[in-house]
Amino acid sequence: MDRADYEAQARARYELEPYIREFARFEETRGLRILEIGVGLGADHQRFAEAGADSIGIDLTPRAIAHTRQRLALFGLTSKLAVGDAEALCFPDAWFDLVYSWGVLHHTPDTPRAIAEVWRVLKPGGCARIMLYHKWSLVGFMLWLRYAVLALRPWRSLQYVYAHYLESPGTKAYSVAEVRQLFSAFRDVQMRIILTHGDLLASNVGQRHRGALLSVARRLWPRWFFTRCCRRLGLFLVIEARK
Repeated sequence: MDRADYEAQARARYELEPYIREFARFEETRGLRILEIGVGLGADHQRFAEAGADSIGIDLTPRAIAHTRQRLALFGLTSKLAVGDAEALCFPDAWFDLVYSWGVLHHTPDTPRAIAEVWRVLKPGGCARIMLYHKWSLVGFMLWLRYAVLALRPWRSLQYVYAHYLESPGTKAYSVAEVRQLFSAFRDVQMRIILTHGDLLASNVGQRHRGALLSVARRLWPRWFFTRCCRRLGLFLVIEARK
């Protein structure tokens, strides 16, 4: 990918999910030591670097680290990047002002251990900004209808459906109460549920489930009703927790 490709990817990302910028608050991170867990293609990590953060990024895949390193080099930016495991962070205790992770930690096998590691590496008073999937979402109910009810296996739980049909095997989703338990070591936890483009069938996500049923649903989905009345049934649960 070249510079234009990365710019196009960032535009598409923030147009589809404009709430990322509001949540991450990149512009407030100048001079802060921040850790991003799961850099992906590096769009968010680039914003932290541009803001003047002392940024460090890890990802489980060498490909993601290579992409982010190339991306930053093309824009004349620097950061410390390395392959790393969220469940065993190789940083000292109380090292970061901010730990940020968007849509990653619900994929790691031991999410509670990863959250405990986030708490460990944060300075006292430091902040974690993390997005996890929300259990009681329209996306979850749609998947349950298709892969449990219509598959004549209504005993399948939402957690089973998320683990097998949402994204990578083992993907998890959490209720608000479960997130409070996950973050019980933190002294202040604020949460917000976001009704996403996936919940509203307003984008091309979910193509692995494409077929006649999805095509009909996209045409008939009452987006106006869900936007007005079902805001607490969004897939994204954004968490800001203070150590």
